[in-house]
Amino acid sequence: MTHRMSRTGRTGRTSRATRVLATGAGVGLLVPLAVALAPNAVAAPPPVTCTSDKAGLAAKLQKDIAAAVAKRKGTMAVGVYDRTTNTTCTLRGSSAYDSASVVKVTVLAALLWDAKKTDRFLTDRETKLATAMITKSDNAATSTLWKQLGMTKIKGFLAAAKMTQTKPGANNYWGLTQITVRDEQRLLALLAEKNTVLSDNARAYVLKLMNQVVSSQRWGTPAGAPSSVKVHVKNGWLSRATHGWRVHSVGVFQGGGRDYRITVLTHGNPDMTYGVNSIQAVAKVIHKDLVPVTSAASAQRYVPTSEPKEAFPAVPPAG
Repeated sequence: MTHRMSRTGRTGRTSRATRVLATGAGVGLLVPLAVALAPNAVAAPPPVTCTSDKAGLAAKLQKDIAAAVAKRKGTMAVGVYDRTTNTTCTLRGSSAYDSASVVKVTVLAALLWDAKKTDRFLTDRETKLATAMITKSDNAATSTLWKQLGMTKIKGFLAAAKMTQTKPGANNYWGLTQITVRDEQRLLALLAEKNTVLSDNARAYVLKLMNQVVSSQRWGTPAGAPSSVKVHVKNGWLSRATHGWRVHSVGVFQGGGRDYRITVLTHGNPDMTYGVNSIQAVAKVIHKDLVPVTSAASAQRYVPTSEPKEAFPAVPPAG
């Protein structure tokens, strides 16, 4: 069943559920031969790069993020954008990671983008599937919507969103979609700011579901968020033979005069808890630097669940 409405933005209601409107130059460096050939040498991580319109903020974030990731095992990629201060931070912005369940935000955005082209609301069935997919990280619901969209529509959305580094997983293995910090930050920007890809109604719908994620899955980037902002999050994890545990978290934080988003992607973690703790160590310093404690009220910081849970997406037995 579908329900239409004009592009003028009128709201409508059906007997079963409220519908969602889809409208809307490098320098060479000589290295001593003995060092270059050292068998156990570990390459230093790339630098965290930050820029900001606020004096001193870029340098502080750069230092604090670098310190948070320096002693962690595995590989981490970080993206930050704060609209209020025009602040951007990036670490490994174009490095590819298996998406695990964070791709579910992309699936919902693609569904809304596609529905926008025929000026329709989501059906009752689609609304039910979308809610389960985001709030509970339901894998079966995700597979259903992934197959419904098909590769042509998914790639069409990625092109419209300029998420050119994202490569959809083959053979319906959506959890193996290749994602990057750059593209995830572009996706979060589509949710946080007015644009021509997603309608205002669609953006609000995705953020509403990300705000209603069950408590056991509200870990990761929300860690340390001030009580003055509203938390919107989607996480995922996946363990495979190569790169160990992938653990990721993306979040949008709005309210109290703030509007910022954070992406942290990781792999090579020895276990899931280690990955969660790594992400939360980074998130805490970002929140602290972007929203410093200025009063007793702002001192209240978000503490995520002590027993994080997330659904495991289906993947091939090897790899």
